[in-house]
Amino acid sequence: MTSSIYNGTVIHKRFKPKKHYFKYSVFSLLIDLSDLNNLNKNISFFSYNRFNLISFFDKDHGQRDGSSLTEWVKKNLEENNIFSKDIRIKLLCYPRIFGYVFNPLSVFFVYDHNENLISILYEVKNTFGEQHTYIFRVEKNNMLQHNCFKKFHVSPFIEMNCNYFFRILKPSEKISVIIDQYQQNEKILFASQEGKRAEFTTTELLKSYIKHPLMTFKVISAIHFEAFKLWLKGIKFVKKKLKIKNNITFEN
Repeated sequence: MTSSIYNGTVIHKRFKPKKHYFKYSVFSLLIDLSDLNNLNKNISFFSYNRFNLISFFDKDHGQRDGSSLTEWVKKNLEENNIFSKDIRIKLLCYPRIFGYVFNPLSVFFVYDHNENLISILYEVKNTFGEQHTYIFRVEKNNMLQHNCFKKFHVSPFIEMNCNYFFRILKPSEKISVIIDQYQQNEKILFASQEGKRAEFTTTELLKSYIKHPLMTFKVISAIHFEAFKLWLKGIKFVKKKLKIKNNITFEN
């Protein structure tokens, strides 16, 4: 099995129009999609598409209907002329804990048959149940950098006329995902997730849970708590204008 557990932190720093900062401890799973049946069989406290202390459901990602995530990734790669045969797909995400999860950002890492990273899919969700996936082709290097226009309403306290600058390390002993958000060439937000790798075993999974009990409930609670603090600071509320379900864009 080539799946892993990453224990680390999430940090947000807002610079404009007022400063705001928070930091939380989290753990994520880097799941090789081809591992899922083995993980389901061999890891206690973990289930695939079934309720457990910790679980993973196909319907939480991709098409959001429970269909194959591998086929969904392949379809999108083919539509954007990216090699899609004999690929390995790993997904960095929060798991369900006691049946609940909210993933503000999930990242699909797509490797070819030579284990070269060829594409990254950034899957962004908001608290309205909506999702937008930004697809990038990958060149050969360790620190990956991607730019694109913001095309999806996430925070009710940030306008849509922004740019994202993604910086991400290929998963190894550490993970690092950094997003800088710019508005009119000024950085308004820094967000990061850092983590150290552990083997995906029953023991390590239980350790991660004990370190971060009810983590996914904490994630959604923290989102609303931090939003309340932003409102108290008098930051302008931005109303969501469009209602979408599941959009995808290919970014050059």
